[in-house]
Amino acid sequence: MTRTAILVGITMKQENFEYSMAELANLAEANNINPVGEITQKLDRKNKATYVGKGKVDEIKSLADYEDVDLVIFNDELGPSQIRNLEELLEREVMDRTRLILDIFAERAKTKEAQLQVQVARLKYELPRVTGQGEGMDQQSGKGGLKNRGAGETKLELDRRKIKYQINQLNKELDGLVAERQVQRRQRQKNAIPVVSLVGYTNAGKSTIMNAMVTAHSQTANKQVFEKDMLFATLETSVREIILPDKKQFLLTDTVGFVSKLPHNLVKAFRSTLEEAAESDVLIHVVDVSHEHFEAMMKTTEETLAELDITDRPVIFAYNKADLATNVIYPRREANDLYFSAKDGGAGLELLVDMIKEEIFNDYEVVTFVIPFDRGDIVSYLNEHADILETLYEGEGTILKANVQQSDRMKYAEFLTK
Repeated sequence: MTRTAILVGITMKQENFEYSMAELANLAEANNINPVGEITQKLDRKNKATYVGKGKVDEIKSLADYEDVDLVIFNDELGPSQIRNLEELLEREVMDRTRLILDIFAERAKTKEAQLQVQVARLKYELPRVTGQGEGMDQQSGKGGLKNRGAGETKLELDRRKIKYQINQLNKELDGLVAERQVQRRQRQKNAIPVVSLVGYTNAGKSTIMNAMVTAHSQTANKQVFEKDMLFATLETSVREIILPDKKQFLLTDTVGFVSKLPHNLVKAFRSTLEEAAESDVLIHVVDVSHEHFEAMMKTTEETLAELDITDRPVIFAYNKADLATNVIYPRREANDLYFSAKDGGAGLELLVDMIKEEIFNDYEVVTFVIPFDRGDIVSYLNEHADILETLYEGEGTILKANVQQSDRMKYAEFLTK
C-alpha cells in the first residue's frame, strides 16, 4: 500500500539543497511513499523544539490537511523531542531522513550479515528515542507521586538496558561473520588474487558494470547481480571472479551505494561490508556523469570513504552513463578518468579492463622457463595461470615463454633461463 507524504527541509546556506530535497523524494518513492507536496524554509539555525519555525509548522499542518496525508518527512535527523512535538502539532506521523533510509535498508537487506547490520543501526537510532516513552509514562501518571515516577524511570532503564543488550548480542554475531570473511580474504591474498572494488553513489551503475564485466570475462556469466534504476537496489557486497583472455584474473566486488546524509550508525554498521573496498588493490569510483549534481555525489562518496579510512588506494574514475549526458564524447580515456556507458559495453568496457590491468598487473614480466618433462604439474599450472607466448619441446624439457606475475617467477625461479 502506497502512503502519501509532505516533504520538509530547511537550508542554512547548504550547497545542493534543491538536489537534497529531490533525493529525499526519491528515497520516499523507494520506500513506497508518494510525496504530494514540499515545504522549505531558510533559517540561520534549526528550531530546537520543532526543527522549523512556528509559522512554518502551521503551514505544514495546513498543507498536510489539504492533501490529506498521514505522514510528514523531514530532510534531516530529528531529535526525540522534536519528533514528539511535531507529531503533537501536526497530528500525524513524523519521519526523519535517517528513519526513512533505515526503513529502506531493512526492506532490502537479504543476507544474514546485512540484516544484522541494519538491526544494529536501527537499535542505535531508537536508543535515545526511548526517552519519550519514559517521559510519556511520567505524564500519564499525572501528579502521581514519587513511587509512580520511579516506576517509569525503572522501566525506562530496563528498556534502554534491553536495547543495549540486543546491540551487544547482534555485534557478537556480526563479529563471527566478519571473522569468516577475513579467513576467506586471507585465502584470496594467499592465492595472490588481486581485488578490484566498485564504489560510488547509489544508482551510479556499479551493478551494471559488474554484470557487463561478468558477461564478457567470467566463466560464471550466469551469476549476474541484481540491477534496477532505483536507490539502494541492492545492499549486498557481491564478489565475482574475472578471467581475462591472457589468463590474468582478479576478483571484482560490487559494494553498497552511498547517499548524502547517510546515517552515521549505518556507515558504522556497514563498515565490515565495505572492508572489501578497504582491502582492495584498486577502487573504481563509478560516477553517473549524466546527473546534474554528479560532482556533489562524488564528494559524498569521497567523504564516506574517508570516514571509513579508505583513502590510500589507487582510484580509477569511471564516468558512467555518458550516453545520457550532453556534450560528452565517449568512450574516451584521460589518464585515470574514463568516460563510457556500461550499457553499451564494447570499447568502453575494454578500456576499463586496460586501466585495471595497468594498476594491478604491473608486476608481470615476460620470462622463459625450462621445465623438466617429469614436472608436468608446473606446465599445467603455468598454462592455467600465465599468458603463454611460446611453447617448445627440447631435449632438456618443455620450454615456455610466458608473461607471469612476480609470485610465480619466484615460485619457479629454479626453472628460469639465465
